[in-house]
Amino acid sequence: MKLVIFEDASYEQFYPLTYMRPTFDLRCGSTLLREKIERAFGRKADVVFVRDWLREAYAVRTSAKVNDLGALAGDDLVLVNGRGLWIGDEFPPAGRDACAMAGAEIVYATLTKHTAARIQAADFAGFLAAAAKAVPAAKSGLKLLGYPWHLIEENGAAIRDDFKRIGRSGVHGTLGPSAVIWGPQNQVYIAPTAVVEPCAVIDTQEGPVIIEEGARVNPHSRIQGPAAIGRDTQVVGGKIREGTTIGPVCRVGGEVEESIIHAYSNKYHDGFLGHAYVCEWVNLGALTTNSDLKNDYSTVEIKVKGQLFDSGSTKVGCFIGDHTKTSIGTLINSGTVLGMMSNILGAGCLLPKSVPSFVMFMDNKFYKAGLKQLTGTARTAMGRRKVTMTPQEEALIQRLFDLTKDDRDELIKKSRKEMMIQRGLR
Repeated sequence: MKLVIFEDASYEQFYPLTYMRPTFDLRCGSTLLREKIERAFGRKADVVFVRDWLREAYAVRTSAKVNDLGALAGDDLVLVNGRGLWIGDEFPPAGRDACAMAGAEIVYATLTKHTAARIQAADFAGFLAAAAKAVPAAKSGLKLLGYPWHLIEENGAAIRDDFKRIGRSGVHGTLGPSAVIWGPQNQVYIAPTAVVEPCAVIDTQEGPVIIEEGARVNPHSRIQGPAAIGRDTQVVGGKIREGTTIGPVCRVGGEVEESIIHAYSNKYHDGFLGHAYVCEWVNLGALTTNSDLKNDYSTVEIKVKGQLFDSGSTKVGCFIGDHTKTSIGTLINSGTVLGMMSNILGAGCLLPKSVPSFVMFMDNKFYKAGLKQLTGTARTAMGRRKVTMTPQEEALIQRLFDLTKDDRDELIKKSRKEMMIQRGLR
């Protein structure tokens, strides 16, 4: 059997979270969506299919074959939609043809090698469409995530499922003197090289807490389950509330509630982060704070593919792309989207609800930011964690700079016009 994971055309609905990664490498719970799929099947993906312009950058990060239609030949196949949330007990039938659907969308399809051999297609999209027509269809109980806030809404359940599948509990690392597990002892997993220092509280009354290898919880921190603290992450006097995932190699303090910090990002200082998703290599300056609830308790609108979209939820924070930095005192409104690689200097008032990629935002105006300088800053930040930017990643950043040009240029032009009017030049 070959395990094939694909992303469908919905990747744009997750921007800016999916600029630098395929949909199936988003995090929900303590693991990536892809890792949940691989765990369910007990094997790594053999083949993955991603949008064409992401192929080269992703190929250097995976052992799977990327966008290789020929690799599907000669074996039974399981084709899995990468935005499926694989928690619970559903498992595809092996050795027979079947297609599981969520409404009109494919969750997964299983094909015998004989059925797969009969499908003729020029690309994977055609192969998948033909496969769906060739085999019996049934309704799936698995969820397909459609928008960034769905990751937040499902995060608590995903942490619980991850904890269950770890199959271990208890204190295997260091629990310092006067550190407390408040609640069921069997609802915590502290990995062998993890350290919980004195005067920290791990609260398992409402859900499990996972603290992975090399993580360190500093004194006067409180972590309320369900929560997951990733490998080599430091919690520095943090109030980590329920439904929160902090990925590997992060530095986090202040208050965090029902949020996902993907990896390699810092929120070292005080400030509130709620119902938010933060990508890699982000730095949130001291007292950076986001709103996740409107004063009138109405549902939150978010800009998706250039259009305002009603999330249907009253609790939605912000979504921040890779390599973006905020200054001290930055205030972020509910339902705000911050693009990648932008430098945001708070001006004492709320940011616009949409900030494009590759800009400087200062004094409530948008300014051009040079790609060379931004890339240099990103390379420096990565080097501080002993990670090297690959040539493929740099080429991807250039591609994304071009992709986001129109949105950025429009706002910069508007800002220039406003400045000229203010100076009496028009």
